[in-house]
Amino acid sequence: MCTSAAAGSEPVAVPSGQPVTLSEVLLDDAPGQTWARFRFVAPEIARETGTVSYEAAAPDMDHLCKTLVLPYLAEHGLEPARVVISLSDRVLPFGAQDPAATQFFEAYRLENASCMWEAF
Repeated sequence: MCTSAAAGSEPVAVPSGQPVTLSEVLLDDAPGQTWARFRFVAPEIARETGTVSYEAAAPDMDHLCKTLVLPYLAEHGLEPARVVISLSDRVLPFGAQDPAATQFFEAYRLENASCMWEAF
């Protein structure tokens, strides 16, 4: 697994208007093919104190795939089999379990320079 940290990055504009920052980009070969994982922190999705539901955050993930992920992959010459975008209400190490954390995930396959949603 290869990691690219993005700590301290500026918030990314998303349709819901919530503050979203890129936490890290991981290239993961564990699924048997390369997956690019883009991990974002989105404090407003927190269960207890947040104001953004999954329904409001889902278009944010689609938007992030189109406007941030596709250019990133092109710039770095990467062609992963899948892209996974995750939103977490706090910074968590990859694979860590925290029952208090709220996390949303979406997977995409790339086709014709577009993000095609893949149901988990």
